[in-house]
Amino acid sequence: APPPSTPTSTYRETLQQRRSLTTSKAPSPPGRTTSTQRMPLRLEIKKKLSARSDRVKCVDLHPQEPWVLSALYSGNVYLWDTETSILLKSWEVCELPVRSCKFIARRSQFVCSSDDMRLRVYNYNTMEKVKEFEAHADYIRYVEVHPSQPLVLSSSDDMSIKLWNWEQNWECISSFEGHSHYVMMARFNSKDTNTFASASLDRSIRVWGINAHQPHFALEGHERGVNCIDYYPGGDRPYLLSGADDKLVKIWDYQTKACVQTLEGHTNNVCSVLFHPRLPVIVSASEDGTVRIWHAHTYRAETTLNYGLERAWSIAAADGSNGLAVGYDEGTVLLKLGHDDPVASLDVQTGKVVWANNNDIQSASLRGARELGDGDRVPLSTKDMGSCEIFPQSIAHNCNGRFLVVCGDGEYIIYTSQALRNKAFGSALDFAWSSIGTGDYAVRESLSRVKIFKNFKEHKSVKAPIPVYEGIHGGSCLAVKGSDTICFFEWTDGIFLCKIDVAPKKILWNEGHELVLLMCEEEAYVLRYSKEPVVASGAADANQLEAGFPEAFEPTFEVSDKMLAGQWIGDCFIFCTASGRLNYVVGGNVTTVCHLDVPASLCMLGYLPKEGRVYLMNRTNGIISYQVPLAVLQYQTAVVRQDFEAANLLLPAIPETELSSVARFLEGQGHKDVALQVSNDQDHKFDLALELNRMDLALAILENYNSTDLQSPDLQSRWRRLGDLALTNFDIALAERCAHNAMDYPGLLLLYTAAGDLDGTKRLAELALQAGHDNVAFTSHLISGNVEKCYELLLNSGRIPEAAFFARTYLPSEISTAVEFWRNDLKSISMKLSETLADPTVYPNLFPDHEWSLKVEQIFKENRMKTVKASAYPAVLTSVFHFPSLHFCANLVPHAAGKV
Repeated sequence: APPPSTPTSTYRETLQQRRSLTTSKAPSPPGRTTSTQRMPLRLEIKKKLSARSDRVKCVDLHPQEPWVLSALYSGNVYLWDTETSILLKSWEVCELPVRSCKFIARRSQFVCSSDDMRLRVYNYNTMEKVKEFEAHADYIRYVEVHPSQPLVLSSSDDMSIKLWNWEQNWECISSFEGHSHYVMMARFNSKDTNTFASASLDRSIRVWGINAHQPHFALEGHERGVNCIDYYPGGDRPYLLSGADDKLVKIWDYQTKACVQTLEGHTNNVCSVLFHPRLPVIVSASEDGTVRIWHAHTYRAETTLNYGLERAWSIAAADGSNGLAVGYDEGTVLLKLGHDDPVASLDVQTGKVVWANNNDIQSASLRGARELGDGDRVPLSTKDMGSCEIFPQSIAHNCNGRFLVVCGDGEYIIYTSQALRNKAFGSALDFAWSSIGTGDYAVRESLSRVKIFKNFKEHKSVKAPIPVYEGIHGGSCLAVKGSDTICFFEWTDGIFLCKIDVAPKKILWNEGHELVLLMCEEEAYVLRYSKEPVVASGAADANQLEAGFPEAFEPTFEVSDKMLAGQWIGDCFIFCTASGRLNYVVGGNVTTVCHLDVPASLCMLGYLPKEGRVYLMNRTNGIISYQVPLAVLQYQTAVVRQDFEAANLLLPAIPETELSSVARFLEGQGHKDVALQVSNDQDHKFDLALELNRMDLALAILENYNSTDLQSPDLQSRWRRLGDLALTNFDIALAERCAHNAMDYPGLLLLYTAAGDLDGTKRLAELALQAGHDNVAFTSHLISGNVEKCYELLLNSGRIPEAAFFARTYLPSEISTAVEFWRNDLKSISMKLSETLADPTVYPNLFPDHEWSLKVEQIFKENRMKTVKASAYPAVLTSVFHFPSLHFCANLVPHAAGKV
């Protein structure tokens, strides 16, 4: 590494010389992939969509939605969802091939061209055709949408290019002629949108102005027709890319009009080319069925993709993602190059965030964002720090924020964080900072070599008991990752500490160097680390050093959630999940802060304690924040540590809006009595009062509810719960009150009958009748001896047959009336059936002992209100046993045969 005084220019020359030496590599040993196959850019390529269809002539990616649009040779246009691989919509445009289609996202439309020489515009939400018109005199090869103005270019086999304005009802406002063969494509210059370039089979590329009818100049160099072109999206290079039937891809400097580089490798016509808008790569598609990826700066061939779908006709990329869509003879494929997460790092001590925009490094301060609402975009005052020599794929601050490292292209560069001055550089597959020393870090140079640096100087190498090193992680200890295991080492002497059989994707340490979180794919494990076994070993023997110190790591708790990123604040870990939640965990208790609107596109930067907010960045480098008060995290940490004195001092600083969540945390920790005092949520306090057997407090809470809420099911349920607790504690009066307020009439019936409360049973009968609980009212009347009310209730409810049989048993004097009602009711069904009912006054022979039944009814009515106290039960029982003929009970009823 160069000393701090090394000039930037000298450093850049050294880096470029070293890179040029490593461009040509010796053949790799058998069984090991070459650098070209491994991609020095380390861009992991994943296939997200593979949709079979007819020949696809053109593809386009939506700038905001996960959609890809495909124009088919069969005359159809398909809209695919790249997340679910579902065909969302399809349009039958015409019977001839559709050669081009482009999204007009700001109008929710797309425009397509076909071989019937017409342009068509559709609304992709409603699927309606907005406009259709004849545009050219021959096949239309390509359409191009202006990035900001309401303009569309169309290029055709009639050797012309036309400019259309959709705000003027798609009027042709200009026509450009000058090519001597088919015009295959026209593309706007993203840096100068008043100019565009065209590619033609006359072997030339012409650059035009939208206000001039003659080309500014022509670029010639291809030996056969030019099929495709693309402008370099960055502002540092005036480059134009072209592909032709001579199987070559050329890079042009349109200012000097010179060919900068020629890329060879395709074995058939090159149909589509592009500079990727986010990655430093050039992509080309050919009729040889391959898609080739080249480094945009060194022009090195990175990889070749062949999915066996025959010829590749079209490729497309979007500014806001790392996706790459490819149209083949046999369908559409969407690839994901690398990761979509923003390359950024937040220094939690200074509140400064640094991110990469292609090769440019930019920064902004997040201080002063306290007045923002949750989910609001943070206004940033962006500062350009300079340009990096390598393409940044990761950025990370060191432990005190003085330095930051930029990694990419298999190399790393350490800069000062304030002025972006070079401090050190080198080759590395992975880089990890130490959280102990300012200039301490480790690099993974190969699959079997990891080096530790102390104060930016090489210190020693470590040897892990695993065959292949797949990655390293920094922090309080150095971690070397294997295929399914992780090994920890001590930074100072590289002593082997422990081997754990998990494969974490991230390892995060807290500031006290005591807790470490192993973030795996589906769950996370929190371990407690202690240095004492290592320190106590002293001059350990070789066997001890080889075995390590497994007792140094003790499992604490596990979080069963898929984490994406997180940060320690003391003993509290705040993190975002794949399901779109922002959570924090203390002592194994997880609390949700909020639900993120677009979780897939947000990356957590970190938490600023002074601001009390957590910050997240989206794919377009926009930053949003959510409030998480530091006092809440500190209070919960103190509770977990059983430091209640410190917790009591922190409690007044907690905002009122957070007391409920704090109370639920206390409940989860088993401190329900404290939670009852802290909570300001009445529902939660009621639940806690019941669990703590505080019936007086629970009753006071229920009494404070608005009278209009008394009929709500939730409130009635709470009264029932309190009533059950009152019965458990033998508080009959409170149980009765709760049952009344809960309108629990069956419960009241049970309560009154168990207590022998006759007056209560009578009152319940009237209440239940008014509330429509006929069963409870009937039972209450029957128990209290009011058989007349039972008879009326059966008649009024339309249960006439039951009323007749009830009268036969309990009210013989009402049998004739009941029979008359029953006959009238049966007449509507069957007259013959109604005549089969007998009345005892008409047919006394059918009702033997009816006169005795009437006498017993009279005796029953005279004696039913005579009650016997429970204290007299033994004497009454004896009297009944010796003199049964003198016993008249309240429920004395006539037998069916007339006997008493």
